[in-house]
This record gives sequence, structure tokens and C-alpha cells, in this order.
Amino acid sequence: MKVLISADMEGVCGVTSWVQVMPPEYGGERSSTVEYERARARLTREVNAAVEGALAAGADEVIVNDAHNGMRNLVPEDLHESVRFISGSDKALGMMQGIDEEGVGAVFFVGYHAKAGTPHAPLAHTWTGYVNDVRLDGVSTGEFGINAAVAGHFDVPVTLVTGDDKAVAQVRTLLGEQVVGVVVKEGYTTHSAIHLHPARAQRLIREGAERALLAARDAPPWRLASGARIEIDFDHQARAGACLTIPGVQRAGERSIAFTAADALAFHRLFRAVMDTSAVNLSA
Repeated sequence: MKVLISADMEGVCGVTSWVQVMPPEYGGERSSTVEYERARARLTREVNAAVEGALAAGADEVIVNDAHNGMRNLVPEDLHESVRFISGSDKALGMMQGIDEEGVGAVFFVGYHAKAGTPHAPLAHTWTGYVNDVRLDGVSTGEFGINAAVAGHFDVPVTLVTGDDKAVAQVRTLLGEQVVGVVVKEGYTTHSAIHLHPARAQRLIREGAERALLAARDAPPWRLASGARIEIDFDHQARAGACLTIPGVQRAGERSIAFTAADALAFHRLFRAVMDTSAVNLSA
């Protein structure tokens, strides 16, 4: 069995500020090179811990997909030498690139965060800062639900999530107890948390990954129903209006749009088109 790790960054131990997760070329004044470099080093170590756990449980191979902003955040030289890793942002499957590789039997979410609007959850958001909610057939979700649906399309279950306590709870509520959750920090507010020591967090991730691979043999994939209704709420009516140029997209409220999807891949493609189109300049 192969394992795909989708590695985000906001859920990493020690992270509570955007300056820590903004690559300097994207963040400008919102980033700090020193803070970012420290955070990406911890991200790489947490990924390595998950790799070690998967290999200890018998994984044939681990593929790591860099799934955070810009998707060039992992430190390649410091990755576990057994992995293959995916980087770069122009990927058809985005945060789930690699799920279509032959033999992938489990997905691990490492460094994940809670959905937009979640109280007391560090850096909670969904995809961008201007999406207020995403609902799949009425069920509110975050990036984890979007990505789990893509995994399910390829008949692969998600069996591990690491991140803050709110993120872990949301993933397990949506996907079930088949998901091993490793909490590396407990949120106080959007920009504060109490953390485990990074070394302890990495130990727990390794242990959790080992359990998660063993659970994958009996875990069911999470599938999006055919014809599911997708609803997206934005922070501004202009974003919803811009999306009406996309075939199949309808207004569902003053700042909301909706569409239906034949399957999870169609949903993912249209969702990304909506995200691109909604990035309008509100000051124009």
C-alpha cells in the first residue's frame, strides 16, 4: 500500500500567525523570512514523522504533496529520503495531487486547520480569506472535506489528520472515527494557542501514522454523492456576481452561489474555477 500525505502548514505545532506561513514572495509585509523558515522546518519534521509511522506499519511507499500556499514550502533536503514529493502550484488535483497514483491506499492530512468561521481555531479559513463557508449537500466543511471528496473519488480513505484541536474534531466529525487524530495545539483564538513541544508533537504524529495505516485496510472512503449541491458563501456580493459567468453557477443569496456536480472531480474543477473567478479587485 502507498500513502499520500497532503501537507498544509497552518496546523503545524507552534504556528499561530500568518507571518509564519506566508512565503516571502507572496506575503510581502505580512511575512517574516525568519518565522517562515522556522515554521517550514517544523512542517518538514512533522511530515517526516508521519512518513516514519507509515513505513513502520508496512507502507510500500509514501508520496508527499506540498499543499500549502505556493506549494513550495517543504525543505527537500530535510525530507525523509525514502519519499517522492510533489511541489508546485499549477497541479490539476491541487492539495490532493498524487491521489491518482497507482496503489495509493490511504491519505494523511498533516498540518491541517479548521474551516472558515470556526471560533478559537488558529488561522481558520477555507481556501482563501474571503470564503465564509462551503457546503456540500448542506454540510458545512473546510478544505479537509473538499480534499476527502477527491480522495473518495479514487476510492481512497483519509485515515490521519494532524493539526489544532478544532481541525481534528471537524475532520473526525465529517469522516468518522476511522480517522486517527493527532492534536499538536489547542486554540485560544484565531491567533493564539497552547502547543505541545515540537519533539513531542512529532512523536505523537509518528505513533498516530502507524495506527492510521493499519486502520486504512478496513476504512471506507468518503464519497460525494452524484449530483451534490455545492453552496459557497463569500464576503462580498461582487465575488458572487463574478462567478455567474461560469456555466452552471447560479446565485443562491446576496453573497452566495451554488452549482451541482456529477462527481467529486467535476466538483473540484468547478470549485477551483469559482475560486479563480471570485478573486476580483473590490477597489476597482
